[in-house]
Amino acid sequence: MPGPVFRRGESVELRTVEEEDAAFLASLVNDPRVRAGTAMTAPMGEGDEREWIESAGDDGGVHLLACVDGEPVGIAGLNAPNESFGSVELGYQFAPDSWGNGYATDAARELCAYAFETRRFHKVYANVYETNPASARVLEKVGFVEEGRHREEAFVDGEHVDIRRFGLLADERAEER
Repeated sequence: MPGPVFRRGESVELRTVEEEDAAFLASLVNDPRVRAGTAMTAPMGEGDEREWIESAGDDGGVHLLACVDGEPVGIAGLNAPNESFGSVELGYQFAPDSWGNGYATDAARELCAYAFETRRFHKVYANVYETNPASARVLEKVGFVEEGRHREEAFVDGEHVDIRRFGLLADERAEER
């Protein structure tokens, strides 16, 4: 059962992650369609996810369960921030059955609002495999700009692929409003 609502978007609620969510998170990260878009390479069990849940946020990051009508559809978060630079990395994973409904875009938009308005970060950035154009589109819809590429940086499904780097500055987001 997902925890209390932390932020509410247009289509998703971002809720705290609870120990009971470990089964959902394990099934999410072990789905080959989801894993192909992430840096996860090893299988994860519920125990692994419970350990992660216990330590999540210890590094200053925040990870929230994205829910629709109280049911989890994905997870999104801000990884450990670089306080000196005022920047933080955005990441998200969504269940394939929920793809194409705008949930990732809504969650990313809400996390950016939190990052800029509450945490006062100057920049939110994200990395996307070139083999995942849908994720790049999510970022573009939120206002991110592609800043560059790390050529053949990742090894995905037996081949080296580029990692595309996207960024969104606080004042750019303000201009979007």
